[in-house]
Amino acid sequence: MKTVSRNLVASVQVALSLLGLPYSAGTSGICTLYFVFRKNAINSTPSLCSSTSVYMSTVAHIKARCPVYPGSDTSRFPVPDDKVDWKTDWPQYYPVNYTAPTVLKKPVWADPEIGEFPPQFNSLDGSVDRRSHDGLYLILNGKPLNPHGRTGLEGRGLLGRWGPNHAADPIVTRWKRDSEGQRVHHTTSQLPMLQFVSIKRLDCGEWAIPGGMVDPGERISQTLQREFSEEAMNSLQASASVTENIQKRITKLFSSEGLQVYKGYVDDPRNTDNAWMETVAVNFHDESGNSVSEFPLQAGDDAGQVSWIDVDSSLDLYANHLHFLETVAKERNTHW
Repeated sequence: MKTVSRNLVASVQVALSLLGLPYSAGTSGICTLYFVFRKNAINSTPSLCSSTSVYMSTVAHIKARCPVYPGSDTSRFPVPDDKVDWKTDWPQYYPVNYTAPTVLKKPVWADPEIGEFPPQFNSLDGSVDRRSHDGLYLILNGKPLNPHGRTGLEGRGLLGRWGPNHAADPIVTRWKRDSEGQRVHHTTSQLPMLQFVSIKRLDCGEWAIPGGMVDPGERISQTLQREFSEEAMNSLQASASVTENIQKRITKLFSSEGLQVYKGYVDDPRNTDNAWMETVAVNFHDESGNSVSEFPLQAGDDAGQVSWIDVDSSLDLYANHLHFLETVAKERNTHW
């Protein structure tokens, strides 16, 4: 499993309050606040190497800085690579504020606006998990800051939760086989080829791994199975007898020991300065080909199309899903 490269940085809200210092500052002042903490924290209790340390990644996200925010005509404030990191002082940074109308209507899956409720960031807040897979994140002026840096847009965009929005991505694979049932090897690499279940998203038209949001109080394992059933097998629309058969096969496959290939931040075009996607991606491999491989795929939920697609490095997939597949291919010693 890939480990995201990260730098340690102090928690502005927690650390400065412990020191009795104010922390109401613009995002351009993160660098100043960071060094103020470092200067005053030499003899203080909090340790930058302790379990309460806050992590800020040095890996610059790309898709999270797409010029126009998806599903809108809102343009992001342009953020060059050398200004992504919050520790880089940038007084000229004026991100656009945007939260989608669908989110502002306060559906059950969305938080209220900051000031309308007391969110418990960096913790399990009732049934809502506001913890990040990558560690603690900064809070500034009551709002969480994207641990991978500036995106050119503040607010929540299309995302319901302030801070991390948790998803789960099931990567279901099988061996590519010829008409006689033999494994197909790639002509160049000479390695066996994998195929994976992919959906074409309705919101952007890109091919992706089927997945979805983790419901409050739901286990990741439940989300993985539910999302695959709804998006790839369309069990929501099948008859009772067919649904039962499908669910038995899916349950058996998802009860096997899956290969966790990723857990952390997702470079998603929906991300903002204050809300971002995180996921757990797990590979479930139909080794014999007599499990879900025998059922015809049928798109459902938010999928336009669904298909078995050859795993290959030339694919153009949503967010950083291609990275997940690369890990699967290398772990299973197959063509990439």
